[in-house]
Amino acid sequence: MTNRVCEILDIKKPIIQGPMSWVTNAEFVAAISNAGGLGFLGPNAGQVDITRSPEISAERMRTEIQKTKTLTNKPFGIPVIVNRDLAYTWPLIETVIDEKVPVVLVNDTLDDRIFKPLKENNIKIVYRPLTPTIENAKAAEKFGIDVYVATGFDEGGTVPERVIGTFSIVPMIVDAINIPVMAAGGIGDVRGVRAAFALGAEGVFAGSVFIPTKENPTAQNVKQMIVDATAEDLQMFRTLPAYYRSLPTKLANKLVEMDKQGASREETAKLMRGSIGMRIGMLEGNTDDGYVTVGTGITPIKEIRTVKTVIDDLMQDFK
Repeated sequence: MTNRVCEILDIKKPIIQGPMSWVTNAEFVAAISNAGGLGFLGPNAGQVDITRSPEISAERMRTEIQKTKTLTNKPFGIPVIVNRDLAYTWPLIETVIDEKVPVVLVNDTLDDRIFKPLKENNIKIVYRPLTPTIENAKAAEKFGIDVYVATGFDEGGTVPERVIGTFSIVPMIVDAINIPVMAAGGIGDVRGVRAAFALGAEGVFAGSVFIPTKENPTAQNVKQMIVDATAEDLQMFRTLPAYYRSLPTKLANKLVEMDKQGASREETAKLMRGSIGMRIGMLEGNTDDGYVTVGTGITPIKEIRTVKTVIDDLMQDFK
C-alpha cells in the first residue's frame, strides 16, 4: 500500500523510533533502520557522561553517526534542539550536513535559520512539538515541515502540557493539516498501530516498546522491570515543563511524595537533575538514584525481544 511517510523518509515501514536521550547508540539505531523503520540517535547516543560543550557534543554525535553508517546503509536521523542563540544548534546542523544525515527531528521551535540550510541539503524534517496543537500543526505545515508527530498524554518521559490522550489528539491534528501525521504515545502492540491508522495517522512514533530489546543499551534489570510491569504501575508527578512519568524507583517515589506535599515544579526538576536521572536509572540500572521513564503502552510487553521482532509485530500490516 502507498504510504506518504515511507515515501518521504525512504523507509520500508511507517515507524520511527524515538530518540530516547541516553538509551540509544549506533548498534540499536542501525537495527531499527535495518528492520525497515527509521532509527534516531538520541542527544546522548552512545555516551556515558554529559558535556556542556557544543563542539564536543557535536563531535560525539559525528562519531556515533559514522558508527551507524558502518552498520546500515538505510536512512536514520538525529534530533536537533533549537536554542535561541543557536549556540548548541549550529555545530549539530553542520555535522548533519557534513555527514549527509537524511532526517532530523525538531522538537519545538520552528526556526528559518536552521530550516533553510537543512532544506537546501535535501534533509527531511520531522516535527514533534512537546504539546501538539492545531495552531502549531498549521504553522508547521505552512513552514514546510515534512512529517508531523502528534503526541498524546500516554507517552513516557516528559508528557504534553495538555491532558489529551493519543486517541483524541491524533484525529484532531489529522483533520487540521494535509501533511502526513504520525501517532505517538502508548503504542505497545499491533492493536495500537491499527488504532492509530484508523484515526488517520500514516505512521507511528514509538519509544518504550523498543527499550526492552536485545540491541538497546538500557540496563538489563531495567528491561526486565519494564517486562514485568503494566501501565497500572506507572507514577506521575509535576515538574518542568509540566508532568513526568516513571516506573517506581526510590527517586521516583520521592518525587511523587514531594509533589503531593506541594513542592514546586522547579523543586522536583532540581532533584531530577534533568536527563542525568534517566542516565543513572536506565543506562546504569541504578533504581535508587535514577528514574525509569516509559509510556502507558508497556502492558503488552511480555519479553525481551530483538528490534526486528518488535517491528515485525507492530508493522505486520506492512509487508
